[in-house]
Amino acid sequence: MRLLICLLVLISTSLYGQKSKTYTLRTIAFYNCENLFDTENDSLIFDDDRTPEGRYHWTQERLELKVQKLTQVLSQIGADVSKTSPDVIGLCEVENRKVVEDLVHHPNLRDKGYEIIHFDSPDERGIDVALLYKKSSYLPTSFKSHRLLLFNEMAEREYTRDQLVVGGIMDNEAVYFIVNHWPSRRGGAAKSQPHRIRAALLNKRIIDSIQNIRPDAKIIAMGDLNDDPIDDSLKNILKTKGKVSQLDSISLYNPMEQLFKKGIGSLAYGDKWNLFDQIFMTPNLVDVNKQGLHFWKAGIYAPSYLKTQKGRFKGYPFRTYSGGTYTAGYSDHFPSYVFLIKEVD
Repeated sequence: MRLLICLLVLISTSLYGQKSKTYTLRTIAFYNCENLFDTENDSLIFDDDRTPEGRYHWTQERLELKVQKLTQVLSQIGADVSKTSPDVIGLCEVENRKVVEDLVHHPNLRDKGYEIIHFDSPDERGIDVALLYKKSSYLPTSFKSHRLLLFNEMAEREYTRDQLVVGGIMDNEAVYFIVNHWPSRRGGAAKSQPHRIRAALLNKRIIDSIQNIRPDAKIIAMGDLNDDPIDDSLKNILKTKGKVSQLDSISLYNPMEQLFKKGIGSLAYGDKWNLFDQIFMTPNLVDVNKQGLHFWKAGIYAPSYLKTQKGRFKGYPFRTYSGGTYTAGYSDHFPSYVFLIKEVD
């Protein structure tokens, strides 16, 4: 039997009507890094504000502190259960591969064995998405960046983030990951909604194309969608369902919907909580027979140290910048995560 370098945990399975079984546990996480830029001015993108001389006075010292704080978070997501860092992590708002390498080479993550998949997107500010994976947990066999083409009312191109698709093997099964950062709500949620609808349509085409090639593939999409689980982009375009009993052959399971309906969010704005940081999946990951690798539970990682401790924004995510003022926090988003389990023979 091949050596499992993954964590084996004993999970109470009374919900399955059995005493106990041994499972492999996998943690899949997503984190918006809130403008993780390097300090150099890139003439090809609008990153001038994120330089030492720029509006935000983004210095090497501030960058190193942010990397230290982000890696602290990444090392601890789900660790109360798994006793280790996530197996796969989707990231957004990273400027380039260099800053992602800063994360995986930091002492907080250096011994975790993470590898990077990253492509430069055409986003005007230069921010991208990326995927980190543990070599001991996941073996990528394909990866591609899918361009999202957007145009404004003047038929002018609006440049945004690509959608990153990675296919590979996890626990001897075909598992695909799609990392997203959909267009923002700048200008208002209603006015910007068509752009997120187009992002959802691209996501759906990607999922359909994977299923045409690999009908048995298990697909997990994650990202900062700038929409809540109940919005049209998810409910009407991607056909997401919040309950397993509602699933059919053309729908997707979104465990974040039930969290959102309980009042749980990943970011706050204007005294309202949103759950933009979502992870959803194909129905074969919630097989009622619990065969193979399957979904166990989902959550938003929001320990007290990630929250603003006082003032008007008490309880909100502890940001790096607030209203243009440097606050030395972590991010304006909480991370999201799901646990996958598979019975070990």
